[in-house]
Amino acid sequence: MDQFSAALPADRHSPARLRVGIVGAGRVGAVLGAALAAAGHDVVAAAGLSDASRARAARLLPGTPLLPTDEVVAASDLVVLAVPDDALPGLVAGLAGTGGWRRGQLALHTSGAHGLAVLAPAEEAGVLGLALHPAMTFSGGPEDLPRLLGTPFGVTSRPEHRAVAETVVLEMGGEPFWVAEADRVLYHAALVTGANHLVTLVAEAADLLRTAGVEQPARVLGPLLGAALDNGLRRGDAGLTGPVSRGDVGTVAGHVAALAERAPDAVAGYVAMARRTTERAAAAGRLKPHEAQPLTDLLDGVEVPR
Repeated sequence: MDQFSAALPADRHSPARLRVGIVGAGRVGAVLGAALAAAGHDVVAAAGLSDASRARAARLLPGTPLLPTDEVVAASDLVVLAVPDDALPGLVAGLAGTGGWRRGQLALHTSGAHGLAVLAPAEEAGVLGLALHPAMTFSGGPEDLPRLLGTPFGVTSRPEHRAVAETVVLEMGGEPFWVAEADRVLYHAALVTGANHLVTLVAEAADLLRTAGVEQPARVLGPLLGAALDNGLRRGDAGLTGPVSRGDVGTVAGHVAALAERAPDAVAGYVAMARRTTERAAAAGRLKPHEAQPLTDLLDGVEVPR
């Protein structure tokens, strides 16, 4: 039995009570803290600088003191690092440099882009490091905590600590799945493409509809995008519809012309997505080479407004 074996027991229905500290009481950190508290752990402290973080901590972690980061870490058995990706390496290394970590602690970060390497300074101090990324979007609203139930978590850990990682996820109401250290950045890029870029596409489509005189874009887009998402998830490229999938060069050319006149800032995005859609449709056999080439030629010839 190693030094971490007693941290979380094999019986996942009877979790050990851990003192939990939240570093970064933002949209993700406060929600995970609330979930861990609901599982029976004691959230003893949190760190958050912004007014929004303080308000969120007051709502989701009532009675939890807001302390400086080093004091949060010192008070905790399990440290949740829920800070921006670019801030994480300096935070972990800085705490190691000041002796902030102690042997036997657990530290998990919620970054999708990082794996275990970023926790190396903490692990060298005897900390058990875990990378647990909830594959969910958190908006800061009251719906965030219920959304956590059943949320998939991308888990990366040492093989000998995999059971600990999975137990923590299950206690928060999530569903763990494994992501290898070498695949972590690609995994995160995939989620960004599917979720963050989707929001941009939906907002762009709504703006274009408003420009076209549609007063309530959500009423038009809701059923359409719901069906498109279902098609994409169930059928992949076979679920594609629309002018590119039909090889309708004239229609696509008309779109580009209308966008150039009415919404020039949208041209670059439309052309990029139409080009990628053409490539995928051709690779999937939805478009024959003689159908795809005119689309490619058209899109390659578009002068994107600067």
